[in-house]
Amino acid sequence: MITAIVMIDAATDAIPEVAAAIADLDGVSEVYSTAGEVDLIALVRVREFDQVAEVIAGRINKVPGVLETETHIAFRAYSRHDLEAAFSLGLEGTG
Repeated sequence: MITAIVMIDAATDAIPEVAAAIADLDGVSEVYSTAGEVDLIALVRVREFDQVAEVIAGRINKVPGVLETETHIAFRAYSRHDLEAAFSLGLEGTG
């Protein structure tokens, strides 16, 4: 699974509508409204690398109200959930 984090600048008067439209796109798993330098952050999760461009350039950037995007590709996860799952795999069959 490939995860891309997409920082999105949106038209200020349309942030809720832009967020809802992006959240409905195939390949987008979550959209967050944020405070700071960007208006929205979307998580894109796809199976193949070519799909990243399809979702971001082909779908997200075409949503009315999207002004600019910046994409970061994740290559490793360090969430507590993922770490606990990894450690529990090592414990199976021992003891």
